[in-house]
Amino acid sequence: MKSSVTRLTVPLAIGLAVLAGPALAGCSIQNLVHNATGGKVDLGGKAIPKDFPSEIPLAKGEVLYGLSVGDSNGKIWNLTIKVHGASSFDDIATQLTDAGFKSDAAVQGSSADGGTGVFASDKFGVIVAVTKDGKNGWVANYTVTTAKRK
Repeated sequence: MKSSVTRLTVPLAIGLAVLAGPALAGCSIQNLVHNATGGKVDLGGKAIPKDFPSEIPLAKGEVLYGLSVGDSNGKIWNLTIKVHGASSFDDIATQLTDAGFKSDAAVQGSSADGGTGVFASDKFGVIVAVTKDGKNGWVANYTVTTAKRK
């Protein structure tokens, strides 16, 4: 059983890396997170993490941020991709369902505000949010987790 310190360290390290990234541009965030998590993190920066599952279709666009955390017991990936507009959510939802993912929650899409949806397959869970970012314009954020094995 993991200690409460270990359970808190990983989310804290990820949160610090995400929130403090711009402020720590001169430091190696990868090293900070590596030390806190024992090396189970890939802060891909502006790239798709090397171990991102190929079964997950992605919107076309510039990768603004990518990371992965975890190991063979469970993994989480997060990607932010610049997309063309609010309607990108519908395209992403179609890509996921065409790839065999089922919608696990109410999906809001194709509004002036973008959309959010939860999708799942036997191997992965995917949460997608398309929103307007004041700095980058329209972005799609993907959070992908490995499915729990029963």
